[in-house]
Amino acid sequence: MSFWKKKCESDGPSSTMLATAETEDTTSIDTDESLAGLDEEANISEGNTQQDQDELSSHSVESNTDTVDPSSSGEPVEGDQVADQEALALEYEFQRIKAEVHQQVIGRMDLNALGGLDESELRIEVHRACEQILDERSDLLNKEDRERIFREVIDETFGLGPLEPLLADDSISEIMINGPDTIYIEKNGRLQRSKVTFASEPHLLKIIQKVVGAVGRRVDETSPMVDARLSDGSRFNAIIPPLALDGSLVSIRRFGKRALGVPDLLGFKSITPEMVQFLSACIEGRLNVIISGGTGSGKTSLLNILSSFIPPEERVATIEDAAELRLQQPHVIRMETRPRNIEGTGEVTIRDLVRNALRMRPDRVIVGECRGEEALDMLQAMNTGHDGSLTTIHANNPRDAVSRLEMMVGMAGFDVPIWTIRKQIASALDLVVQSVRLTGGARKITCISEITGVEGDVLTMHDIFKFVQTGVDEDRRAVGYFQATGIRPQCLERLEACGMTLPPELFEERILQTVGD
Repeated sequence: MSFWKKKCESDGPSSTMLATAETEDTTSIDTDESLAGLDEEANISEGNTQQDQDELSSHSVESNTDTVDPSSSGEPVEGDQVADQEALALEYEFQRIKAEVHQQVIGRMDLNALGGLDESELRIEVHRACEQILDERSDLLNKEDRERIFREVIDETFGLGPLEPLLADDSISEIMINGPDTIYIEKNGRLQRSKVTFASEPHLLKIIQKVVGAVGRRVDETSPMVDARLSDGSRFNAIIPPLALDGSLVSIRRFGKRALGVPDLLGFKSITPEMVQFLSACIEGRLNVIISGGTGSGKTSLLNILSSFIPPEERVATIEDAAELRLQQPHVIRMETRPRNIEGTGEVTIRDLVRNALRMRPDRVIVGECRGEEALDMLQAMNTGHDGSLTTIHANNPRDAVSRLEMMVGMAGFDVPIWTIRKQIASALDLVVQSVRLTGGARKITCISEITGVEGDVLTMHDIFKFVQTGVDEDRRAVGYFQATGIRPQCLERLEACGMTLPPELFEERILQTVGD
C-alpha cells in the first residue's frame, strides 16, 4: 500500500508542499482520532505557516530577546553575547526547518491509505516521511538535530507539541504558560522557568484548540476562557486574547499517572497515622465532610484519597466542572457540567446536576468544588438521607470555610435568615478538613475541626487535630509539628453506632509523630 500522494511536478519541496496541501483541503474522509488530527494539522498549517514564520523571525525560542540574527545589529558585541546570539540564530533556523518539514509531512500523507492504521503505525509512517523529506533537503543537519526534528514533528502531530517533554516528567506538578515565550513549571514544590517555548502565538493557540476540542469544548474571541482536562485527567485552563494581553495564558494542574494514596500522604509527612485513623472512621461511618484550602493546596488529591475509605458496595455520584476525581469503587456515576454553546444556550451547571443526582438513588454525593449557589442543594442532599457526602471549598481556615458556605447559600436567591442557614449547616456538616500549601511548597493537613452546633446566632466548632508551624529551615521550607488538642469529638457516639470504635487515647493532648520521625 502506498502511503504517499503522488508528488506534483515541482522544482523544489516548497511547491510540492503547497500543492499537496491544497489538494488535501478538498479531501473529506472519516478516520479515527489520530487521523483526524493529521487532517486538522494539514488544514491549519496552510493558513498559519506564513504567520508562524513571521512570528519566528521576531521571537527567540530560548529567550525573550527580539534579536535572532547576530548580523542584524550594528552594535559591537563580544564574548558571551556573541555566543548567545549565535545560539539564538541556530535555534531560529532549526525551528524554521522543523515548521517546513512538519507542513510537508502533513501535506504528503495520503489519508485515504492511512485510514486503517493505528497510532503506533501512524507514528512510524510520520517518522519515515520526515526521513525522506530531510534526505531531499540541502540543509546540513547533524544526527542529533535530525532526531530532534523527528521527535518534535511527531509530538506536534500526535501530542501537544513543546509540552510533551514536560508532561512526560512526573516530577512536574504544574505548568504555567504566560504567552508563547514564557513557561514556568512547579517542580518539587518550587516554581522555576522552563527553557521550553512555543514558536509563536498561533502555535500556542493551535495546541489550546487541540486540547479543548478533544473534550468537546471551544475557545475563541467570543468565549475566550475555557476549562478542560487532558487525557491523563490533568486540569487545563486557558485564557486567550483579547482578555490575555501578552499572549494566551494556560495553566495545567498535573495529576500523577498513579493515584496518590494514604501511604503517600504519610510519606510526605502531610498527615499523621492518628489523623488517618480518625478520618477513615469518619468516612466509613458516613459523616459529612468538607475539605477546605487555597488554590494548589491539594484539596482534590485529598478528596480522592478520602474517597478510598468509602465501602465498595455503595453507589457514589460525582459531580464536577472538569472531571478530575478518580474513585476506585466499582459503582460510581460520574457527571460533568457543560458550558453554554455559541448561541448562549445549553448550559448545565453543578446545581442542575446535583438536583438530578438526587433522583438517581446515590448513597453518597461528591461535588468536586462548591463555589456558588449549588451549596444550598449540597446541604439539602446531606440533610435528606445522603450521609457521608463530600465536597471542597476555597477558604483559608475552617471558620472561613463555614462563612463562605453561608455566603454561597445566600447566592441561591432565597430570602432565608442567617440563623436558619447556620442551623442548616450545623445539621448537615460534621467535619472541616483544612489543607494548606505552606512556605516551600509542602502541603499539609493543618486542621481537622468538628462542627458541634449553634449557640444563639453563632455556629460552634472546635479543633481535634492541628499543625503548628514554628518557622522555616535554611531552605525556606516550613517546619512545625502536629498535635492532638485533647478534645474528645462529639461524633464518637455516632461512629460507635456504625461499628467504628476509636481508642480514647487517640485524642489525648500531645505532639504527634509523623512516619519516619
